[in-house]
Amino acid sequence: MRRDYSKLFPGTSGVQGATDRPAFLNTLGWKPYFSQQIDISELAHTPPVRIVEVHRNGLHVIGDGIDEMLPPRQDATVGDWLLFDRDNLKSSRVLARKNLIKRRAPGTDRQEQLIAANIDTAFIVTSCNQDFNIARLERYVAVAFEAEITPVIVLTKTDMSHDPQVYVEKAKEISEYVAVVALDAKSGEPKIKLADWCKPGATVAFLGSSGVGKSTLANALLETQSIETQSIREDDAKGRHTTTRRQFHTMPNHCLILDTPGMRELQLTDAATGIEDLFSDIRDLSDRCRFRNCQHQTEPGCSVLNAVETGELDMNRLARWRKLVAEDSFNSATLLERKAKDKDFGKMVRTFVKQNDKRK
Repeated sequence: MRRDYSKLFPGTSGVQGATDRPAFLNTLGWKPYFSQQIDISELAHTPPVRIVEVHRNGLHVIGDGIDEMLPPRQDATVGDWLLFDRDNLKSSRVLARKNLIKRRAPGTDRQEQLIAANIDTAFIVTSCNQDFNIARLERYVAVAFEAEITPVIVLTKTDMSHDPQVYVEKAKEISEYVAVVALDAKSGEPKIKLADWCKPGATVAFLGSSGVGKSTLANALLETQSIETQSIREDDAKGRHTTTRRQFHTMPNHCLILDTPGMRELQLTDAATGIEDLFSDIRDLSDRCRFRNCQHQTEPGCSVLNAVETGELDMNRLARWRKLVAEDSFNSATLLERKAKDKDFGKMVRTFVKQNDKRK
């Protein structure tokens, strides 16, 4: 019996027996962007699957009639779409991504860590307490801008704050292009206030440090208590790692939610465009500087420094911009150097193996 593949390609004509309900893959976030990368002849042998969970010992993938574990691999992450090759699992092809959230991995070995792929909206979560940190929020927004993901700053624990509006106003200063939502995660507010982004077939991710309420928010949207939560330490408002792996959960309306472990460190890499978009005010001021290569340090005719003097630009914001630009430049360069060394090492190993084979 010939299988009906039309449901994998939204907008194509259906066949007899098809229904009007959303196809299963569409509820996993399948879009024309991915179908355009596939020859229909491939589908019979390598159907699409999505990575819905990352474990240390493998990748949990789900597709139409498929629920399997794949061996771990460094070139794929949660949210990726693959063409499932049952005969050779390691050869399952990763489809080109719409976007990717990544960072320089913690430590000194200059590795790049893939966080999540093919995300529509990034809910950047923080609390109306001591956890609130402008510099950290700017990092997350820069990463989202770089990946062309819609960032939304979500302020939680409004019920525990004397004046949550103070935090709202501070968050709004980060960028005029980023929505700011304040809510009580333990109430019915998440379903109402986040509804515009949690549409059927959409993929959203909760990002932020531990203890800010990411899992509580996810539970509110899922209408369950399936994700474990913990209280914060009262002395410093720091949270404990409750979520230990990146995993998708499905809302009743078929929106996918990615709950992530808290990240204490978010080192930027390859985020120059995202930083520029985040600090568009500094970019616009730079266009008016006397010198094209102005570093905004001591140069005469510097519009950025002049804006600081007149109060148009906050000196702390300029300092944070300088820090992110320097960090991103350093990390991008060192990771590129690491990749080049790894490539050279791999080439050397392949040459050695070939020479050994010839001797045999």
